[in-house]
Order: sequence, then structure tokens, then C-alpha cells
Amino acid sequence: MKSSAATAPPSKYGTGKEALLRAAVSVVARKGLRGLTYRSVAEAAGVNNTLVAHHFGTRDALIAAALGWATEQSISASRLREAAALGHSFTETLLDELLAEPELQVFQYEMILEARRRPELSEAVTALYESYVDALAAGLGAAGLTTNVRVVARTLFAALDGLVLQYLAGVDRSAIAASLDEVHDVLLLRIGPGTRP
Repeated sequence: MKSSAATAPPSKYGTGKEALLRAAVSVVARKGLRGLTYRSVAEAAGVNNTLVAHHFGTRDALIAAALGWATEQSISASRLREAAALGHSFTETLLDELLAEPELQVFQYEMILEARRRPELSEAVTALYESYVDALAAGLGAAGLTTNVRVVARTLFAALDGLVLQYLAGVDRSAIAASLDEVHDVLLLRIGPGTRP
């Protein structure tokens, strides 16, 4: 008798290790962290579950790798490093690109909540937040901000983080867009004159 993984259709997540990470993110976004097993990831990716174990060794290693991967994908898609210089496209860029793959965001929120119950995840979650702050700080510095760059970046990310969570919870897109426009206007005031598009 063939296993379901052996007869599964080709993965919608691609191939290799990245496919397993995408599948892990998808599983957690749908079922929560408690639903993450080698079997569930293998079924989602269309591979044998021994491949998951081979690549990651432990479930915690899979979780840490998936969190790092999801964070980098989200930062890259949202263009946070360029956010301060996006001008009028700031709001639409964030809404269209950051939220194009809501599973990435849901996965990260699941991990943040799980870190409250499992302190061993707190270091990975701290790294997640610091990655976002680093990306925004780089963008703010490139846009001309020279004082309190990390403080401003952390504050900006807190606003963006909250708005993304609200969007995922069902708040109307136009309300989120209006708030993002306001965040951008405040950011431009902080950076200084001559930055308004």
C-alpha cells in the first residue's frame, strides 16, 4: 500500500527545503502550532515525512527555520527597507505586497502567541521583531532620518504590526489604508522637510 505522501499531487509550494518551509507556514496558519507535525508538513508539501525529519532533525528546528524564513519573506515582500521612500505608494505597496500572502502573517502571530506559552521560542520571536526593526531602520536612515532611528523604526513597526493584525481580524481594508496613510504622513513629518512626494 502506498502512503498518501507518495501518491500526493505535486506540491503547490515548489521543491526542496523551501517547499517544506512554505508547507510548515501553511499548516500553522490553518491549524495552529499544535497542528504542526512532520506528517502534516509532508502531506502539504506532497513528500514523505522522513524528508522533513531529514532536513530539520527536530520539530523545534523546523519551527525556528520556518519563522526565520517567513520573516524574511514578509520583509522582502513588504519592501519595508524602502518604506520611507515609497511616497504615495506606501499604503498600497504595504497592503498589496505585505498582505498578498496572509499565511505568512498568520504564522508569525501564531508563533508570537505560542512564545508566551513556550519560553524557548521567545528568542526566535525577539529575532523576528528585531529583523523588522532592522529593515525599517535601514529604510529610515536611507531616507534621511539621523536621530533615534531605531526608536522611530520600532514605533513605526508597532503601528504596522497592529494594523496588519487588525486587517487579518477582518477590519475593512479602507480603514486600514486610511490608518497607513496617517502613519506615512507622521513618518514624513519625523524625517523632515523635503521628503514629501
